[in-house]
Amino acid sequence: MSSILTKVKDSRSYKNESDYILDVKDLKKHFPIKAGFLQKTVGSVKAVDGLTFNVKKGETIGIVGESGCGKSTAGRTLIRLYEPTGGDIIFKGRNISKMSEGELRRTIRKDIQMVFQDPYASLNPRKTLKSILSEPMITHNLYGLKERSEKIQDLLDKVGFNPLFINRYPHEFSGGQRQRIGIARALALNPDLIIADEPVSALDVSIQAQIINLMEDLQAELGLTYVFISHDLSVVRHISDRVGVMYLGKIMEFAGKKDLYEDPLHPYTQALMSAVPVPKRKGVQARERIILKGDLPSPANPPRGCVFHTRCPAATDICSQVVPEYKEIKHDHFVACHLY
Repeated sequence: MSSILTKVKDSRSYKNESDYILDVKDLKKHFPIKAGFLQKTVGSVKAVDGLTFNVKKGETIGIVGESGCGKSTAGRTLIRLYEPTGGDIIFKGRNISKMSEGELRRTIRKDIQMVFQDPYASLNPRKTLKSILSEPMITHNLYGLKERSEKIQDLLDKVGFNPLFINRYPHEFSGGQRQRIGIARALALNPDLIIADEPVSALDVSIQAQIINLMEDLQAELGLTYVFISHDLSVVRHISDRVGVMYLGKIMEFAGKKDLYEDPLHPYTQALMSAVPVPKRKGVQARERIILKGDLPSPANPPRGCVFHTRCPAATDICSQVVPEYKEIKHDHFVACHLY
């Protein structure tokens, strides 16, 4: 994948806190477990359990982790498709975690959009391409009929789509074309922030490269900010400015991509990086593979202390007793580990 993705992201500098477009503090999403005739709550699935990170204007934050770590739930909670159990979501200086649905729609709903993982399931099969792109504008009462038509043509042009296909239905398009439609729909309301939930995982490798390059071009042209969720370390490395590594609902490590990939500090991050294939080259030493023992624990019954200690090769007694503090070890490099 990385050999196909040829474009290089520009480095960016940020001056102060006002550059943050999104600030997430101790975000939690717990799903209740109900049992018995009366459906009493007997526990909860801690899908997201205390995320803290921020996103700067115009950058891409990558969220990576193995299946079941809660990264997709985190994305849906950020956009309030799931109601957060706790914590704060500060978007453009406003706490949106406790807003009513009506207030969300009036104020910020159009400023945050989402691109979903499955381009086959995220589009209404009964609607034409024109109707799909018109719906967000109609819902938010934007533009007149003529302006709406012009906006649709502009969206199709931006995502490299043939305008002659405007009256076709989703089943008449390929997977890559459907994902382009999903991106165009997300752009229909001129958002500032896009949550991309594994937008290329359902596509083959050559199409993945096209979609990633399209997203980068749109970011440069429109000044977009992305939260990019994926399990593919190569894709995340290519597109992201900073990366958060999730495990069992928590962020284990968060840093700039160069720092994270070249000098991972957390044992879980080190294990993930060791699994990335490295081509054999003269003078380049092969990376030692770190095999994690055991399975991912259940988020309904997470381990006490550090949630990773049951599989960690560097675990000590304190790891099973005390939750490690999530702290800055070096500049803009945060780790939740007792080793530091």
